Order: sequence, then structure tokens, then C-alpha cells
Amino acid sequence: MKIFGKTLGEYVRFQKTFLILILAVGLARLLLSLAGAPNSAVRWLSMTMVLLAGVIYAGIKAPRAGFGYRHLLPVVVLQAALVNGITIVGILIAIATGQDNIFTAPEFSPPGDEGRGAFHVFGHVAFGTGIGSLLSWAISSLVLWITKKATRRSASATT
Repeated sequence: MKIFGKTLGEYVRFQKTFLILILAVGLARLLLSLAGAPNSAVRWLSMTMVLLAGVIYAGIKAPRAGFGYRHLLPVVVLQAALVNGITIVGILIAIATGQDNIFTAPEFSPPGDEGRGAFHVFGHVAFGTGIGSLLSWAISSLVLWITKKATRRSASATT
């Protein structure tokens, strides 16, 4: 199956390093929290910051890899799905055990929600992966646009 003329494997290879980093940071965050590490320490392991770095990197790398604006959408959807998937696993563990973790603690949960509920899971599916992907795509596309402009300027300056 191809998405915008590229296979899923091409999208994964394009950003393999960031997918691995998101997975490593997310699992470390979850496992440290489940092991009893304080949230004040675990909070510094941020999947969001890795995702943001990946979104910026994708916009910079895209022209050299033959990717365009439309190709950035599946790239950021994969990143967002991984971040939110790990978060949802943390929420489901908290629901099953009745014990909060970093993903369900009050300071990391939606206002008015206990964090261990279907509303929180739905929020990560609909807003985290859906709307979050569109916002990430806009950022990555802006970076791609700036990269193309800068590359053209530097190419014309050297000739």
C-alpha cells in the first residue's frame, strides 16, 4: 500500500531514529513511573520534546530525501501515533491496576478528569493523534518551506 506515492516502510526509514527515540523515552518514562520514581523526576523525559525535534528534523531532511509537504503528514502521524499509543498504554495500565502513573497523575491529566478514564484515552486518540498531527504537519511544513527558501538562496549565492 502506498500513501502519497511512498510505502509505509519508506516513511519509517525516513524517521527511524526519531521513532526509536520516542519509543525509548516513552518506555523509560512509563517504566520509571511504574517503578515508583517521583513524577517530578520522570517528567523530564519528554516524548513531546522528542516529537518536536522529529517534526523539525523532518522538515529539514525532506527535500534531500525526495519528500514534499504531503509526505510530511504520514511522517508526523506516525510520530504522534507512537507518542499517544505509549501514553494510552500508560492510562490503560492505571485503569487496570487502579494506581496512577506519570500518564494519569492529576498534573498530567485533563482538567476535571481523574486521568484514569475513557475520556482521557479518547482525548489522546482524537486530539493527540488527530489534531496534534495537523499542528505538527503545519510546523514541519513551515520548516520545509524555510529550508527550501534557504537552500535556493545559498545555491544562487554560490553561482
